Amino acid sequence: MAVLLHRRGAGRRHRDCRQRVQRPVHAVSEGAAGADGRGPVCAWRRERPPWGRCWKFRGGASVVSFGSKNRAIGVAAKNQQITHAHNTVSNFKRFHGRAFNDPFVQKEKEKLSYDLVPMKNGGVGVKVMYMDEEHIFSVEQISAMLLTKLKETAESNLKKPVTDCVISVPSFFTDAERRSLLDAAQIVGLNCLRLMNDMTAVALNYGIYKQDLPAPEEKPRIVVFVDMGHSAFQVSACAFNKSKLKVVLGTAFDPFLGGRNFDGKLVDYFCAEIKSKYKLDPKTKVRALLRLYQECEKLKKLMSSNSTDIPLNIECFMNDIDVSGKMNRSQFEELCADLLQRIEMPLLSLMEQTQLKVEDVNAVEIVGGATRIPAVKERIAKFFGKDVSTTLNADEAIARGCALQCAILSPAFKVREFSVTDATPFPISLLWNTEAEDTEGVHEVFSRNHAAPFSKVLTFYRKGPFELEAFYSDPNGVPYPESKIGRYVIQNVAAQKDGEKSKVKVKVRVNTHGIFSVSTASMVEPVKSEDCEDVSVETEVEAQDQRPIENFSDKNIQQENSEAGTQSQVQTDGQQTSQSPPSSEPPSEENKIPDVKKTNEKKGDQPPEAKKPKIKVKNVELPIEANLVWQLGKDLLNMYIETEGKMIMQDKLEKERNDAKNAVEEYVYEFRDKLSGPYEKFVCEKDLQGFSALLAETEGWLYEEGEDEAKQVYVEKLENLKKLGTPIEMRYQEAEERPRLLQELGHRLQYYATIAGEFRNKDEKYIHIDEMEMMKVEKCVSEVVEWMNNAVSAQAKKSLDQDPAVHSSEIKAKLQELNNVCEPVVTQPKPKVDSPKEENPLSEQSDYKTEEMGEDDKNSEMPQQNGECHPSDQNTINMDLD
Repeated sequence: MAVLLHRRGAGRRHRDCRQRVQRPVHAVSEGAAGADGRGPVCAWRRERPPWGRCWKFRGGASVVSFGSKNRAIGVAAKNQQITHAHNTVSNFKRFHGRAFNDPFVQKEKEKLSYDLVPMKNGGVGVKVMYMDEEHIFSVEQISAMLLTKLKETAESNLKKPVTDCVISVPSFFTDAERRSLLDAAQIVGLNCLRLMNDMTAVALNYGIYKQDLPAPEEKPRIVVFVDMGHSAFQVSACAFNKSKLKVVLGTAFDPFLGGRNFDGKLVDYFCAEIKSKYKLDPKTKVRALLRLYQECEKLKKLMSSNSTDIPLNIECFMNDIDVSGKMNRSQFEELCADLLQRIEMPLLSLMEQTQLKVEDVNAVEIVGGATRIPAVKERIAKFFGKDVSTTLNADEAIARGCALQCAILSPAFKVREFSVTDATPFPISLLWNTEAEDTEGVHEVFSRNHAAPFSKVLTFYRKGPFELEAFYSDPNGVPYPESKIGRYVIQNVAAQKDGEKSKVKVKVRVNTHGIFSVSTASMVEPVKSEDCEDVSVETEVEAQDQRPIENFSDKNIQQENSEAGTQSQVQTDGQQTSQSPPSSEPPSEENKIPDVKKTNEKKGDQPPEAKKPKIKVKNVELPIEANLVWQLGKDLLNMYIETEGKMIMQDKLEKERNDAKNAVEEYVYEFRDKLSGPYEKFVCEKDLQGFSALLAETEGWLYEEGEDEAKQVYVEKLENLKKLGTPIEMRYQEAEERPRLLQELGHRLQYYATIAGEFRNKDEKYIHIDEMEMMKVEKCVSEVVEWMNNAVSAQAKKSLDQDPAVHSSEIKAKLQELNNVCEPVVTQPKPKVDSPKEENPLSEQSDYKTEEMGEDDKNSEMPQQNGECHPSDQNTINMDLD
């Protein structure tokens, strides 16, 4: 923010920082990404379309502070975190898509300086004082506020509106959390092109610049990426080939291990030390605890680069008591031994999933601020038995990957061809009723680390509407209390005319955001044809052949159909991976998918060469009712959009008001300094005293009754000041500019007068100019000389504190008038004259002979006397001239 507000008594200091007020600051990186790699990072600046912006959405410095007039977001909010603790919101990213009674939320609530309250829909709400009123904002609204700031930053740098973006999220985010974040983007009016997993973005950033990757037919290069940021630890194994990235080898994580855990260890240690040494309990006061957290974070960073004892000193910590302490790296590592042990668990899980050996890994790349801790780096290197690489920017690797994804998705950028295949972090299954004694069928549609985005087509045989329930197959492996994803009701399903079950094809998909959905459903209906009777019999037989198997084992049929659907979808998604068990009759099932039924070739009651009637079918789209675990209703979402719009407008109005106030303050300090400096000679003593008194009066007003006025009041104050200040400023500027312009005018007059004199002396350069034209030049020069002499003499009678007799604008006008009259005349080119063929006036001076020159050569020789080349002479340009 470019607004600086000062309390009474801070005016003197304002002189030194006024340049910062004058020039707005637009931070490309909103929130400093410190040793923990925190803070949303706007990746590379894109000078062209609004596509090229991306945001790394992480915790920590993602801060929003609420005031009585407006909101502060990002760095400005972080600076208020201690003084405005109860109304400053941070570390809210992990509350997306969670209920207020979630155990994780309740545990985090104890560590926060602001209040968490339940929303009407059961979600997490934040209670703050805004505009001197109590407000409750949802987590989606808080995230939308952060995105608003980032959007403004992007638009300020691009000078264009921004509507599209790519946002990165932790790879362990569930569907509910991802949908919640998409809602936050929608509140701001951003079209999120892709929610990109953190590790996928890192891998893209790494691979797209590599020129030495193996060819597609060669063995891929295996690279393990390790990211420890502020609040989470993520690892992934990726296979690289030229122009291809496959992130399906495996991902693992510890969602509750990050830089803030190491900070917490230090805070607990020093809290105990301060309590025993100074009899103070920092945990009883929010501000003291926040200060201790800040100092411990700094101490951790210093210990990463120094092994000696590092002091910790905090002045006026509590009750005006100064506290101090110290710690070294070995003590710190001993203190965090249990955290360091947790590093190996995700690494082991990754190797088990991928069936890789340590020697199969070609490189280990680490990113994230917390990987700067030497002990963390050592543990990772020891596990893989090789040195870790730090070729990527630890803080911006994810954001840069998102920027590349933006460029890939944008039609305005030409990016090296590079395909990206992501992976689903959790296995997903479907549950449905089989209509046989209320039994249920279950099938794992997407296994863990299945390629994504991906679609599968499942086939069901039903007489009426039915319900599908999607859930995570391994609830214990999901860092979310609810294993259900949602319920999907396939509506308008009806039996066939003969009472048999209808064939329903359901398409399930994990999209580019990593979100599961039942995207479409269609009912296959036969269309009457000439062989209607034969066709209906065969269709009925086929249906009867399937029903007993379905009733016996609905799961087996689902596996066959999912496999067939996968193969059918291969061409669309470009994926060959299928995690479903192989079907016993894949060819026959595959032939069912293209919406054209075939006759039953396995029946033995027909001759091999008998006529095979074709059944024409049509697909009837079926509506799907989705009941998701977490989804904002349209009415609520629209209300949030409207509320955010009002807050954006309020922030804009407050910024304009502050800018107007700062403009008055800036004018006061600037003129007061210059009145005792360069402006001193240009104002009389009486006006100087009056203007100085007015400036002092305005300064006092700014810090008293004028501290909180409307924008128009400040605008009027500034206008009143300028009525006195502008004439002084104008006299100073005129005195600076007038001598230079008069000198320039004199030079031009001398130039044209010299040419007129040469013309009167019949100089060959100007003999071709008409005498009447030259008389105009002489007359204009004479008039301007007379005007200039009068202006100089009149100005000489004026003192510096009086308005000038002649203004710079008048001198510029005279100079322009002089040039307009004289320049066209004196620059007239000499007319071209053809010399007679018999004569050669240059024969005595030239080595060339007339009789040896061609017609073209003679024509090209004469214009050279006027310094010109004949248009038809193309050979002279090849001459070498020194």
